[in-house]
Amino acid sequence: MSKLFGYILSPVFYIFFGLTLCIFHPIQWLCYKIFGYKAHKVSVDILNFFLTYCQIFLFNSISFKNEYVLPTDRPIIFAANHQSMYDIPSLIWFLRKHSAKFISKIELTKGIPSISINLRLGGGANINRKDNKQAISEIIKLGRRMKENNWSTVIFPEGTRAKDGQLKTFQFGGIATILKVVPNALVVPVAIENSWKIVRFGMFPLTTGNALRWTVLKPIEPGVKTANDITLEVENEIRKVLGQPMQQPATL
Repeated sequence: MSKLFGYILSPVFYIFFGLTLCIFHPIQWLCYKIFGYKAHKVSVDILNFFLTYCQIFLFNSISFKNEYVLPTDRPIIFAANHQSMYDIPSLIWFLRKHSAKFISKIELTKGIPSISINLRLGGGANINRKDNKQAISEIIKLGRRMKENNWSTVIFPEGTRAKDGQLKTFQFGGIATILKVVPNALVVPVAIENSWKIVRFGMFPLTTGNALRWTVLKPIEPGVKTANDITLEVENEIRKVLGQPMQQPATL
């Protein structure tokens, strides 16, 4: 039934989603050129509010849960599982007061209304996955911006989307690189549920009636923990929420 309704409602969703991207593209440019970064950020936040709640056209519900008081005067590394492209607008909107940036493929910086201009102007890291040196350099630059501005960043340690909702093993490289530059950053796991179901049949039809959930989990103080230990802890906390088998520490 969800698939059947998807054939009817997906075009409606795409029309409003696409219109939102097109409308906010010149708005972002004008905000940045005339008023600077802060105005641009406000325009991006509002853009992602509308992108998030475009899900109502698919009768998908949105739930964001955060029981913790997170600091705004220090950088945060939000580490989340990744299920679909629809994870991102909600993370930007709900984490807006933390100025969360992303590590994105450099290919996305061209040709996509609103998204490409935001990636070019927003202060995140745009990496070439075929050039490891460039990728590390961009992540280090992002870490410096986090340190200078008390920005935060969202990383997906799986490295790719879990198209069936089953968590992939987290890689520690991203967390390790950022912590080298910003050792005082707080690490905060975020569990994402059910967004993979939207695209279970691909781009069309999208499915309807899904309960989409974003849950902020207990923050982790890096302290003397290794990046590998922190990453494993993040992964297992998310696995608990998703009800998936826990990972065991590597043995020598």
